[in-house]
Amino acid sequence: MARPGNGQTLAAWGKRHSGFALAVLALHWALLAWSAWRHSPTQLELFHLPAGISHLALGRFDLCRVNPPLVRMTAALAVMLAGPRIDWRSYDADPLVRAEYSVGLDFAYANGPRSAWLFTVGRWACIPFSIVGALACLAWASRLYGANAGLVALVLWCSCPYVLGHAALLTADAHAAALGVLAAYVFWRWLRTPAAWLALAAGAALGLAASAKFTLLLFYPLWPAFWLVDRLAERRGMTAGRWLREAGLLAVLLISSVLVINVAYGFENSGRPLGSFRFQTLALAGGESVDQIPNEGANRFAGTWLGALPVPVPANYLQGIDTQIRDCERGIWSFLAGNWQTRGWWYFHLYALSIKLPLGTWVLMALAIVVSLRHPRYSAGWRNEFVVLAPIVAMLIALSSQTGMGIHSRYALPLLPFVFIWTSKTAKSFERRGELLAVLTVAALTYSVGSSLWCVPHSLSYFNELVGGPANGWAHLAKSDVSWGQDVLELKAWLVKQPEVDRLCLALSGPPDPRLLGIEFMLPPVAPRSPGLRSEAVPAPFVGPKPGWYAIDVSFLNGRDPLSAPDGRGGWDEPSKREGYDLSYFLRFNPVATVGYSIRVYHVTVAEANRVRRDLGLPPLPGDESRSGRD
Repeated sequence: MARPGNGQTLAAWGKRHSGFALAVLALHWALLAWSAWRHSPTQLELFHLPAGISHLALGRFDLCRVNPPLVRMTAALAVMLAGPRIDWRSYDADPLVRAEYSVGLDFAYANGPRSAWLFTVGRWACIPFSIVGALACLAWASRLYGANAGLVALVLWCSCPYVLGHAALLTADAHAAALGVLAAYVFWRWLRTPAAWLALAAGAALGLAASAKFTLLLFYPLWPAFWLVDRLAERRGMTAGRWLREAGLLAVLLISSVLVINVAYGFENSGRPLGSFRFQTLALAGGESVDQIPNEGANRFAGTWLGALPVPVPANYLQGIDTQIRDCERGIWSFLAGNWQTRGWWYFHLYALSIKLPLGTWVLMALAIVVSLRHPRYSAGWRNEFVVLAPIVAMLIALSSQTGMGIHSRYALPLLPFVFIWTSKTAKSFERRGELLAVLTVAALTYSVGSSLWCVPHSLSYFNELVGGPANGWAHLAKSDVSWGQDVLELKAWLVKQPEVDRLCLALSGPPDPRLLGIEFMLPPVAPRSPGLRSEAVPAPFVGPKPGWYAIDVSFLNGRDPLSAPDGRGGWDEPSKREGYDLSYFLRFNPVATVGYSIRVYHVTVAEANRVRRDLGLPPLPGDESRSGRD
């Protein structure tokens, strides 16, 4: 049987290593708590929290079925203790309806300005997930490569801008990544020591991970394959009895994980016949194209022997997978490097990771590749490293194949802890004082940490120096990578210090209504996309640039796109969907302030407005252009 690696267990650590690890964990917790308090509710959080409350209060899992419920239920449990107001008038259990959108808005309006505090409470309740992920990275890297490597993996997780950004929210991405690496670590322990209790522990961890994010279902085909490859490598020592015993334990592992999923859903409609579902995807509904699937759904298994088989998971679990696949099959609006289109790009996540991870982290990865190829002493054995590297490759292949969406690089978050663990092997160079690799490792790690922490608490908007940092990220990625509604509280604080702003025009991407946080506003005027449009041909809605105060979500600077915005009157508008209109003309003005990295504030004078109107071929506005408009 393969050795667990040439590292150390945590029991072998000294006080120096333990003290450093505790300090890093304490700082990580503090940064997440601070960020959770600073930021306003983001777009998906608005839907996830009331959905989590519905699971606990109603015992139903219809809302937000597109994601498993574990993380949002954790947040909801804490929020329910705070006594939120609940409005279920828009609740709809139809599996083909996304009722969480309207229920989320009703929840926000019912709780008003207090909503921000409720979301903060829910976020704080989820921080322990990130601590679990940090400890899993620490333990696994230590066992593979030694105590120093464990600390490097710990620091990489705790300082990663992806983790600092998303683990401060109550959405599932970072928290699922933490549970995923925990499950994989326990499974690796079972591979090395195939005891019954480790099989049960790995099964429980896998069930928790799969109850947090559908992406982690990838472990179900991977783990049996890992076991088979690992045992074939030592087939001379594998007797028939041992094959049967370990195969039985693997079955127990997988069955126990499915049991945990059912527990997470309260066994809601578990065992329902496959043929009784209404599906929306080609994979499950059947047909030759998505356009042929009826609005009421279909089921390719109905009337067949497969349709009579009971589904071993809760009905809404399978229904949620179907909803997730539907988005990929039909395609959603995607954005990359200034381009909007209804389908994504196979290289989207590779591009996003190249500019969203600190350059110091990329240097560490490059060093790990070099030492792996040149120095065998940095290896923990191919069978151990295979379990770490294969999930990275598998997730990248899975993500690259889903070109139906290219809008959120956070979907790649579950592969990052595996990258951190494998990369930490460069810390073995610390065992030889004065070695160049040790100096390079410390320098790269220091640069990575410094670059990331410099952006805190605005880690959601972090970009590395390849694109000029977070100030320029909006030109490359959108939505949760830049502006997700997180800086509205920051905008409110800025406005309090600016009493001269008496009338604000605001364009904020996404559903959170700034009025709930005490910001009164109206939508800014849109302008024609094409310069040179003759003034006599300008329709009435083309009102163009006007003087005044403006707060513009950076997502709107990319021109005509699929974004919508609250209109300041309790409704919604989609100015960027009107043919020939956009808000990118604000790039022709210089902002007077930037709130976080997602909102730019402009103070436009008559002279400045007319300058841009002339560029756009619009008639000038009357007024004294000699006045600055700023006094």
